Formats: sequence, C-alpha cells, structure tokens
Amino acid sequence: MNHLAHALLAGGDEDLRLGGMLGDFVHGRPDPQRFPPRVIDGIRLHRAIDVFTDAHPEVAEARRLLPPPYRRFGGILLDMWFDHELAQGFARWSEEPLEGFSDRLRALLHQHGGMLPEGLQRFLVYMDAHDLPAGYAKRAEIERALHGVSARLSRANPIGEAMPVLAGLEGPLRERFEAFFPQLRAFAAAWVAGGEGSEMA
Repeated sequence: MNHLAHALLAGGDEDLRLGGMLGDFVHGRPDPQRFPPRVIDGIRLHRAIDVFTDAHPEVAEARRLLPPPYRRFGGILLDMWFDHELAQGFARWSEEPLEGFSDRLRALLHQHGGMLPEGLQRFLVYMDAHDLPAGYAKRAEIERALHGVSARLSRANPIGEAMPVLAGLEGPLRERFEAFFPQLRAFAAAWVAGGEGSEMA
C-alpha cells in the first residue's frame, strides 16, 4: 500500500502514523537512538501491512489483471492505484474529511522534520507542492507520481505509461480493492490492539 493507506491504517496514534510514513525511507532495523519506541512500532506496522498485502489473494488477482509488461511491476502500480481508490472513496473509510486528514499528516511530518530521513524530507516538499496525499484522488497526480517512480528506477520500465492500462481496468481493480481493503484494515487494527510491534524484529 502507499502513503495514504499507511497513514490511515495507523489509526489515531500520531507516533504510529509517523512511523507509517517513515516505513519506505528507513531500511533494516530502526535505530532506537533516533526513533522513539512507538515510532519504531509504526515502521514495523508499515512492514507488516506490506507483507499482508503482498500475500493477499485479492491483490494477487488484481496483479493478474495487468497485462505484460505491466504485471511485472504490479506491486508498485497497485500500491499507487489503490491509494487513488482510497482517496476517491475516503469518506467510506474515515470520519475525517480527506483534505483535513492530508493537512494534518503533512503538519505532523513538518513537526518532526528533524527526525525525517533525507528522502522523506525531499518527499515532504513534493507533498506540499501537490497537496498529497489528498491529491491522490486526482488521476493527474497519480499519473505524475507514476512518471516520477519510473524515472527513479535504474532500469527501463513501463510504469510511466501505465495510467491508460490502470484506468481501463478501473472497475475490476475497484472490486479487488473493495474486497481486500476491509480485511487489511481489520488486520492493521488487530496488530495495533495486540501490541505486535513489541515482538517484531
């Protein structure tokens, strides 16, 4: 899943939410000298969500809908497209309006700017410029993000040209998302309630 989903699935705990945003930018074992314990739990929750997502049969089915050569990059494409679906239907999944949620998330990142790795600091500038993650509700922002991801990968890839393919599969992909996301949300809620972070490496 992508940034909006990770932030939402962290629940109301700001440290978990911050860790959820750090998850893509912190590799290996999080440094306890740099990050508070609950933020580290948020990083681990991010990783648990990714593992659950990658292994879920509805996500596997969504990946199979993608034609070659896009299927090979299905993990990236579905993460971003599912954030688009989540943003478009955000009122179904959160009592807080999308714009307010997005503004508070960016404010949280700014508040802890000194803790953020350089990559996330750069991304926060991009988030501010494009009103993310609320902007993910717009196809133009998803397409812009796809081009950005494509350019950052070291090998040639079709990610930047994937928007027509994803848009053409909107209906079937939405069905997969709506079957999958409630299960993911229940998994994340159980993880948080069970204190799983204290037991994960």
